[in-house]
Amino acid sequence: MIKQNFVTKNYIQKKHLYNNSIKKLSKKYKKIIKEINYDVNSLDKTLNVLSDKYEFNFKIKNLKKFKKYKTIAIIGMGGSILGAEAIYSFLKKKIKKKVYFFNNIKTKKNKIFKKKKNLNKVLFLIISKSGNTIETLSNFSTLNIIKKNAKNLIIISEKKNNLLYLISKKYNLFYIEHKSYIGGRYSVLSEVGMLPAYFMGVNIFKIRSKIKIFLTSKKIFLKDSALKLANLLNSKKFNNLIFLNYSPEIEKFLYWSQQLIAESLGKKGKGFLPVISSAPKDHHSLLQLYLDGPRDKIFNIFSLDDTTKEKVVFKKDIDSKSFLNKKNLNFIKNAQKRALIASLKKNKIPFREFKINKVNEEVIGELFSYFVLETVIVGKLIKINPFDQPAVEQVKTYTKKFLT
Repeated sequence: MIKQNFVTKNYIQKKHLYNNSIKKLSKKYKKIIKEINYDVNSLDKTLNVLSDKYEFNFKIKNLKKFKKYKTIAIIGMGGSILGAEAIYSFLKKKIKKKVYFFNNIKTKKNKIFKKKKNLNKVLFLIISKSGNTIETLSNFSTLNIIKKNAKNLIIISEKKNNLLYLISKKYNLFYIEHKSYIGGRYSVLSEVGMLPAYFMGVNIFKIRSKIKIFLTSKKIFLKDSALKLANLLNSKKFNNLIFLNYSPEIEKFLYWSQQLIAESLGKKGKGFLPVISSAPKDHHSLLQLYLDGPRDKIFNIFSLDDTTKEKVVFKKDIDSKSFLNKKNLNFIKNAQKRALIASLKKNKIPFREFKINKVNEEVIGELFSYFVLETVIVGKLIKINPFDQPAVEQVKTYTKKFLT
C-alpha cells in the first residue's frame, strides 16, 4: 500500500455546530468552488498562481549564472519571505547551501553578517511586492550591498514607481516583476517563493506538481473543514486557532499559515487568532489552559513521520526497568501526541489532525495549496474579502506619516 503524502482527520464535533447554518453554507460552497475554478484559470486573479499554466516572470536559463553562489541571503517581510523560510525549513536535509533570512529590523544581526561574510560571495534576493516595504528597504540599505551592475543581486517587486524598481533600473540590477494581482501572502507558489527555492537547489516544478489536487481528487476534507470552520467563525464562540506542532521541520510553514489566516480572515470583527504552540514542550506550560481553560479554541495538530532511530537508554545501575528505557524518541513523542488527542476527544474539544508521512517537494506544495484554498473558501463563506488587508494599510499610512 502506497503511503499518502499526508493524512487529515477532522474532529470538529456536531455539538459545536449550527446544523441549519451548515446546510446554508453548503449551498454557498458549490458556488464558491465554481468561482475559484474560474479564478484559477484567469490571468488577472490571485488564484491563478494555482494554475497548471501559470507562467513565471523569469526564464530558468537566465538564472543559471546565479547557481554558483553557495550562500544565499533573502531580504523581505511577511508573505515575501515566510514561504521561502517554510520551504527551507521543511526540506533542509536536502538543501546543501547556506541560507540566511532577513525578516525584521535587527541591526546587530546585520552587523554580524557584514563582519563574518564576504558579501561579494553571497547571492542577495530582495523581495517586496510594493517595492516600498520599510523593513526590507532598511535591511537592504544597512547591508550596504547596492552597487552599479552588481552581479549578486536580484530584486523582485511590482513594475511601478517604487523604490526597489527604481533602484534596479538606476544600478542596472537583475530584476523580476512581481505580478500585481498576487498578494504577498498568496505568493509562495509564484516567483516570490519559487525563485529562492530554485537557488536552494529544490525542484520547483515538483513543488507545483500537485497543487490542484484539492480541487480534483481530495475534495472531501477541504469541504468538510471549510464548512465547519466558517460555521464556528459565524457562531463567534471560537476565536483562537492553536497550531500544536510536534515537528520542528513544520514550524516555519505554520508561521506562513499564521499570516495567511490572520490577514485573510481577521476582518469585520471576525477571524481566528492563529497561535503556534511547540509540542511536547508546551504540554508543560499551556496544556492546562488548553484542556481546562475557556472553550474558545480549536486545535490543528501537526506531526511528521520521523524515521529517527535514536533511543533512550539507561545504564543498568540507574533504572534499566524504566518504562522509557530503549524507547525510540519519536515513539515517545508520538505517545504524547496520542495522549493529547485522547484528552481532546474525552473533553469534546474540537480539533483537526495533519499527519505528514513524507518530506519532499510535492508535500510542501500540497500543504501550501490546501491552506490557501481553505482560507479563501472560509473567507467567502463568512462574507469577507480574503484578499485585502485594510487595517494593515492603515498602519502603513500612519508609519509613513510619522517618518516624514
